[in-house]
Amino acid sequence: MSPAETSTSSAVTLNINGEKHTLPVDHRTTLLDALRERLDLTGTKKGCDQGQCGACTVLVDGRRAVSCLQLAVAAEGREITTIEGVAQGDRLHPVQQAFVELDGFQCGYCTPGQICSALAVLEEHAAGWPSAATEDVRPEAGPPPLTPEEIRERMSGNLCRCGAYVSIVQAVARAAAQTTDGAKEQVA
Repeated sequence: MSPAETSTSSAVTLNINGEKHTLPVDHRTTLLDALRERLDLTGTKKGCDQGQCGACTVLVDGRRAVSCLQLAVAAEGREITTIEGVAQGDRLHPVQQAFVELDGFQCGYCTPGQICSALAVLEEHAAGWPSAATEDVRPEAGPPPLTPEEIRERMSGNLCRCGAYVSIVQAVARAAAQTTDGAKEQVA
């Protein structure tokens, strides 16, 4: 075998927040470590490093992913959104604004993962995806009401050690109302 065939690293191109980054990585490098250690995108936090707390949640092709369990090489060619890519310049996304206004955080460590997860929750809900809390899962029933129970179930993969859950649920509900109202205004 040639050295190239036995190499445990290669160059990958990651599309993060709309910008391409090419870097050499060991094939065992997680997306989380590539983001934090190689690209200085430290908004994504390392919590449990076992995929259980959600602090490292990012969006991969619009879907939630715990970046501590995703290999960087497996993310090549996919659209990755980290907390650094959520705001539009100086203008916060409605989810971020709601977290600020409703104190959806205390220490703030889990907040980037919570916000990325909330973005996916709103997309999943708008697309009509049911959750374990959805009472009527028939497609013709349409999206269920985004009740506090629905939000809690959909956000259950993200832990907050400070216990800011009440404010997090309120922030997601407010952002959902704002994005729904904004979509209605654009249609009208």
